[in-house]
Amino acid sequence: MKTYSAKPDEVDRKWYVLDADGCVLGRLATFVAVRLRGKHKPVYTPHIDTGDHIIVINASKIALTGRKLDQKRYYRHSGYIGGLKSITARQLLQKRPQDLVVYAVRGMLPKNRLGRRLLKKLKVYAGPEHPHMAQKPEMLQICK
Repeated sequence: MKTYSAKPDEVDRKWYVLDADGCVLGRLATFVAVRLRGKHKPVYTPHIDTGDHIIVINASKIALTGRKLDQKRYYRHSGYIGGLKSITARQLLQKRPQDLVVYAVRGMLPKNRLGRRLLKKLKVYAGPEHPHMAQKPEMLQICK
């Protein structure tokens, strides 16, 4: 027997919609990261993009457990001396709720070219509407 290695043009990619209403951020992010990577498929190959496209809606209604809303901080740096900026999860949820999901999923993907390519297959929207109806996405239920 030989080990099967998936070819990039042989991969069957599907589109899925996830409703983040009431979901815990970490549990949602791990589910999305596995689907983006393709680890749920029998043809999974570590160095090939075998994953699916994921659309996350209602990102503004995501839940964080414990006191993470006030204690978890997200940092960025302008590149200048003293240019470190930080924002709490509560402020980020009010300002840009889709970024909360993107940051969580990005931390669970590989830190290389493949990871950057996988992240492009993630579409996150704060509300219930999304412009990807032409792809006929299937609804996935992971919360509630």
